[in-house]
Amino acid sequence: MKDEQYLTLVAEIYGWLDLQTRCYGDLSGGCKACGCCCDFESFGHRLFVTSPELMYLAAKIGHENIKPMKGGRCPYNIDGKCTIYENRFAGCRVFSCKADKDFQHKLSEISLKRFKMICEDFEIPYDYSSLADALNSFAGD
Repeated sequence: MKDEQYLTLVAEIYGWLDLQTRCYGDLSGGCKACGCCCDFESFGHRLFVTSPELMYLAAKIGHENIKPMKGGRCPYNIDGKCTIYENRFAGCRVFSCKADKDFQHKLSEISLKRFKMICEDFEIPYDYSSLADALNSFAGD
């Protein structure tokens, strides 16, 4: 029951982020889902995730399907498409290469506060780390 509650709260944060990016299309940059930003090294982007997000992904796709990140590209981007799109992280929902940076920062800060509250409320250790570190640690690499 406790797991279902925090998973619902993470899903609510994701839903809120999706709504914000739809409602503020000009500021959100209108992502074209080209997959370029998933190649972090070549794009010069670094994605960070929180512990509740990683726990959410593991619950949705199965712990055994958490992939390590071997290079600078997200392991869930296959042939330019996100294979976990419905369960993608907050940073993936917020970031667009053409978005207003202040808008992105505002959404990120609000969502991070909400993820921290989930950790406090459910006594989950809070972690905010790069996607590579988080995936590799979770996958045991």
